Amino acid sequence: MAMKIRLARGGSKKRPFYRIVAADSRMPRDGRFIEKLGTYNPLLPKDSEERVKMDVERVQHWISKGAQPTDRIARMLEAAGVREKAERNNPKKGTPGKKAVERAEEKAAKAADADAAE
Repeated sequence: MAMKIRLARGGSKKRPFYRIVAADSRMPRDGRFIEKLGTYNPLLPKDSEERVKMDVERVQHWISKGAQPTDRIARMLEAAGVREKAERNNPKKGTPGKKAVERAEEKAAKAADADAAE
């Protein structure tokens, strides 16, 4: 059975509240889970103690059994000091889009024309 440690959404419309759960990866996001490991309330300030609560011992237990944390849970575990920080690489994040490149080229061409006219 492929296990995941992931978020299950609760709360009402536009008021999200998440449970941190250990679940079979084939189950739906808000569906059946095996164990509730904690909670996450994104509406609280980032420095609040109540924002992320988790039973670290149980999380480590599930990881030792082979459960894979999702990206968001892995980041929470890194912040809690349970996991070592993973190296992330997104080389395209800082590059401008097509239209921005075109605008920059047009601006450079106009500047070159203005310099040539002088």
